[in-house]
Amino acid sequence: MSFHDLITRRQSVRKYADRPVETDKLNRCLEAARLAPSASNTQPWHYIVVNEVPIRTEVAKATFSELVKFNRFTLNVPVLVVILLEKPRVLNRIAMILKNKEWRLIDIGITAEHFCLQATEEGLATCMMGWFNEKKLKKLLSIPPGKTVGLVISLGYAEEGYPLRKKIRKPLGEMVSYNSF
Repeated sequence: MSFHDLITRRQSVRKYADRPVETDKLNRCLEAARLAPSASNTQPWHYIVVNEVPIRTEVAKATFSELVKFNRFTLNVPVLVVILLEKPRVLNRIAMILKNKEWRLIDIGITAEHFCLQATEEGLATCMMGWFNEKKLKKLLSIPPGKTVGLVISLGYAEEGYPLRKKIRKPLGEMVSYNSF
């Protein structure tokens, strides 16, 4: 698959088949994530793979509530991956303050996209989620103090017939300038 085909096929999937994810495919996704670049090579992430019932069900329940129901699809996902943000080293914290940049947020975006693109290459589906109950996730997964939950990614096989949607994006002319704004 060409890179263009890969990024065209990668989409957020919210309906999953009742089919487990093979360990070798999961491991290739994790390896792709591991190889992602990061500011000063800090690699400020930790992945928690949740693939066993009942903990997976409880983690899924932490991605929605009675009022906010849009992540209920996670109850039917075979794997949920929780990405933690590691606390930056002292020099990086100082640089982040001086430059007013949260590089580790950029970094987990890159590692998460590496994970999702590899999943697409493997014929798997994903959805990155930023809506979750962090306190509940920390308790369920025994996440130590000082760690922050950055993202939750669903992973599995898309339901049979799940449509590949056309990407609706701004035209290049609206998002690109050369040499000045």
